[in-house]
Amino acid sequence: MRVVMFGYQTWGHRTLRALLDSEHDVVMVVTHPKSEHVYEKIWSDSVADLAEEHGIPVLLRNRPDDEELFVRLKEADPDIIVANNWRTWLPPRVFNLPRHGTLNVHDSLLPKYAGFSPLIWALINGESEVGVTAHMMNDELDAGDIVRQEAVSVGPADTATDLFHRTVDLIAPVTVGALDLIASGQREFVRQDRSQASFFHKRSVEDSRIDWTWSAEELDRLVRAQSEPYPSAFTYHRGRRIEVLAAFVSQGRYGGTPGRVFYREGDGVVVVAGADARTGRNHGLAITRVRTEDGRELPAAEYFTTMGGYLTARP
Repeated sequence: MRVVMFGYQTWGHRTLRALLDSEHDVVMVVTHPKSEHVYEKIWSDSVADLAEEHGIPVLLRNRPDDEELFVRLKEADPDIIVANNWRTWLPPRVFNLPRHGTLNVHDSLLPKYAGFSPLIWALINGESEVGVTAHMMNDELDAGDIVRQEAVSVGPADTATDLFHRTVDLIAPVTVGALDLIASGQREFVRQDRSQASFFHKRSVEDSRIDWTWSAEELDRLVRAQSEPYPSAFTYHRGRRIEVLAAFVSQGRYGGTPGRVFYREGDGVVVVAGADARTGRNHGLAITRVRTEDGRELPAAEYFTTMGGYLTARP
């Protein structure tokens, strides 16, 4: 089939690579200009560079709503559009233009985690699986019928970086497998159960701020979700910002006030956690490694030279 691809960053790059390695013919690529947004400088393999290396025409757009783009799409005469990590709304006259519509590839197990940063949100929320879904695009974001979906399990020590590498490897089989089904003439696919749908916003600095009223289990997942190269989870100690780079859930249960720097356990320093920490029924978050405002990384046991005091959400 003749394919026009809309995509950006490493997700789009992997999608384009899969299309180039398939039997389908990529006739045009539409991608975003480079961005300085902190999350868009991560996993930033260039879709434009890969397309140009293969002599494929490239259009750069922030939004796909101008007349020139629409004319170029009609001239390209695609059988299908394939989109992955396209960051703005595709209007109906674009996604309905190809003979077979538009296939969107999304890095979650839809209908859950539509929208942005699905791996990070899923890890924070303790999901047992994450994955990749190829679905037909319709008027509602990430809501069309599912053509193909594959999952990987989430381990107890997995970081968002681990999950990125495992799910990005699913892009090729999910995308090409879905295209092959469509090319074979299949038109009936799996409807999404919209009662199970959830939609998430882009992450920002505020979303990495530690709230010590969360449980230790939730905070452990937040730290792992904000693993390098993502911006680290952070808190404040004596008015100075520190980033929490590694931690674990304590074996012991610690009572008191959330945020209290309390006790050494193994190679960690336990901080009291949970809105109901006063009950003494909660585990704490044992921090093992931090980064200071001046960029120094050191074991938590070296940073917290004495117990006592509080970690806070703000200076």
